[in-house]
Amino acid sequence: MSDNNSRLVTIIYYNDLSLELMYEVCTFPQSINGRVIIPENFKQQKSIVAVCNGEVEILNKIGDRADDDSNIDIA
Repeated sequence: MSDNNSRLVTIIYYNDLSLELMYEVCTFPQSINGRVIIPENFKQQKSIVAVCNGEVEILNKIGDRADDDSNIDIA
């Protein structure tokens, strides 16, 4: 597959088994109009929230700090 026929993307999604927001960086084929074609086997048990162009560095996401005890002030 040539570079013109594929695209590096970051997929942000929920797994159907968890409420944790997750993401994966993948290379998928793209159609003639540039739309990314996500294979059905990747979509299984996922609710896709966003498809971002390229590799995105996610610094924090919803729920990351829910279990973080370092942000609790104890007087």
